[in-house]
Amino acid sequence: MTDLDFTPEAEPSSAALIFADRIEAARKYTAALVRDGETYGLLGPREYPKIWTRHVLNSAVVAELVSPGQTVGDVGSGAGLPGIPMAIAQPEAEFVLIEPMERRSEWLKQTVEELGLKNVRVLRNRAEEVGEVFDVVTARAVKAMPQLLRMCVPMTKNGGEIIALKGAKAGEEIEEAKPLMKKLGIESFEIVFTGEQFLDEPTRVVRTKLL
Repeated sequence: MTDLDFTPEAEPSSAALIFADRIEAARKYTAALVRDGETYGLLGPREYPKIWTRHVLNSAVVAELVSPGQTVGDVGSGAGLPGIPMAIAQPEAEFVLIEPMERRSEWLKQTVEELGLKNVRVLRNRAEEVGEVFDVVTARAVKAMPQLLRMCVPMTKNGGEIIALKGAKAGEEIEEAKPLMKKLGIESFEIVFTGEQFLDEPTRVVRTKLL
């Protein structure tokens, strides 16, 4: 049996195109994920060989859907995904990383400070207890759409959006969530692919618009 290779992925050429003059912050963040991933239970070493493509760039391109001046709440932020790469890629929006676990929220605070991200703050809290509302709420690998919407709608402004990074079953999850539309005040669902001009595998998101 061959030894597994957990060598971190080399930076793809698309990274500089996505982050432009903020690429240095993205490099520092990726290095921090590799340095602390196991210690803080953020990412397992098996993820290191695809750390840029599957995690950092996959998250960053979702910033295409965020406009300057908007406030974004990143629910269950964990390792800062998708919030930190999005905040680096879109410095004109304000991001709040919401994470209930103390060790992870402390790591997020330390990392945001290390990166000098002035448009990011960390909130140690459960989504249900945040007590703030945002223009946009993001989530990656948190819950299936019906549970996610019940959790996120109360913290999303009227007319705002919930942007959930999803896999191949996104369409099925939307169908499961449709019975909640009236109750939760949902106007529409849409599957959108972001980063199509940069990534071999664009990021699939479910964009839920509220009334």
